Amino acid sequence: MKKDFLERPETIKLLWRLLYILCALTLIPEIFIKRHGHFGFDGFFGFYALLGFLSCVVLILISKLGGIFLKKDPHYYDKK
Repeated sequence: MKKDFLERPETIKLLWRLLYILCALTLIPEIFIKRHGHFGFDGFFGFYALLGFLSCVVLILISKLGGIFLKKDPHYYDKK
């Protein structure tokens, strides 16, 4: 059985590499821009990239937690 495009191991490797490259590209402007942090901790190198990553992780964890409580019985629509 032939695997779909996103299930192939070579495609998965390519997507991971693209993710790494995009993450690195978000840090390149930090080299050329002088940041003046308002609170002290927001002025260090890569803060906003790290903040964006952690925000995505928190959103995923919240959605997983919400899925536990909002999950329906698999046979919910089959009952009569």
